[in-house]
Amino acid sequence: MNLQDKRVVVTGANGALGRAVVARARALGAEVVQLDIAFPTDVGADCHIVDLADAAATAALFLKIGRVDVLMNVAGGFDMGPRTWEVTDAQWDAMFAINVRTLQNAVRAAVPGMIACGRGSIVNVGALGALKGQGGMSAYTAAKSVVMRLTESLSAELKEQGINVNAVLPSLIDTPRNRADMPGADYARWVGVDDLAAVMCFLGSDAAGAVHGVLLPVSGLV
Repeated sequence: MNLQDKRVVVTGANGALGRAVVARARALGAEVVQLDIAFPTDVGADCHIVDLADAAATAALFLKIGRVDVLMNVAGGFDMGPRTWEVTDAQWDAMFAINVRTLQNAVRAAVPGMIACGRGSIVNVGALGALKGQGGMSAYTAAKSVVMRLTESLSAELKEQGINVNAVLPSLIDTPRNRADMPGADYARWVGVDDLAAVMCFLGSDAAGAVHGVLLPVSGLV
């Protein structure tokens, strides 16, 4: 498995998982383009600050980037939220903006070029916990459910044009924020960001050329 000579665009590249995906893709030979809403000040020219929830800004940036061989839609977010009937419009919109709209805008911007080239891969991040509704997580699980259905729909639309679309479904990811939110948990049972990044890079590689529309659980020991 390698990503040699592929241009890999990673959204949410400044997060814990995004950084791991960037590092793994580079190690596999890819040219990586990093997108996020903010970066540290000492970053390289391959880092682009963009609000992916802004369709026009996203489209303009992808025109600047040019060819995209692999799109890794890592951008997303989690919020427990209140009970379903107490979720405000703002809370609902926030979960859909960060998890769904960012993906939709990136896909809209990248797919026409992939179709023109007759090849490409898209890897999305769903959630194992969103395979069914969860108490206190209705807006989040609804948004990630949409990500999963979009993955399947995109695959059905694009697989005949040489484009693979798949998603990983992680359980709890071992990130600094999750450790801070859940002190005392058995972190060894969680999914490491490096392990999840490796699976995502496999799905973006030519080795996964026969894999279409898969929602792949990556659950660690949870």
